[in-house]
Amino acid sequence: MKTETLIPAILERKSIRAFADTPIPEERLQRILEAARWAPSSMNEQPWRYVIANKGEPLFDLIASGLMEANRVWAAKAPVLIVSLAALHFSRNNQPNRHALYDTGAANALLSLQAAEEGIQVHQMGGIDAAKIKSDLGLAETLEVVVVMALGYPGDATALPSVLQERENAPRTRKMLQDLLV
Repeated sequence: MKTETLIPAILERKSIRAFADTPIPEERLQRILEAARWAPSSMNEQPWRYVIANKGEPLFDLIASGLMEANRVWAAKAPVLIVSLAALHFSRNNQPNRHALYDTGAANALLSLQAAEEGIQVHQMGGIDAAKIKSDLGLAETLEVVVVMALGYPGDATALPSVLQERENAPRTRKMLQDLLV
């Protein structure tokens, strides 16, 4: 199958590290979050939750302090950080929701695609101290920190440390489809 037949946002999405110093307008951020709201989920539970912080707010610095140093170097320059959370129990009966992380990933994927459609890129980070973030934000035990996402417009890669410049400018690669089929 040829990639040119895919939805353009899929091909335009990239996990960048170089962000422009341009705020994301509130209406665009709301559209991005609205896309996540429409993600499919087990029993229509919609277990994803988000903590959103704009650069310059104390909450932004609090979230950034929970990133591993290798991510903090570049992610702290993004205009928005979002903590992605999963509610681990069904709201209707408080039973464990074993699909909560999967469903949250689906919401994050739609969020990323809508962002790409808006000309904004999302970099999802697993290199975080989830326990610190959870504690610093005072989150309930029933919420799990899944990832932290940096959002922003693409910036100048030359502002990154040289090792990250190489990664930033490298072509985007994917395994072949036949390698993903079992």
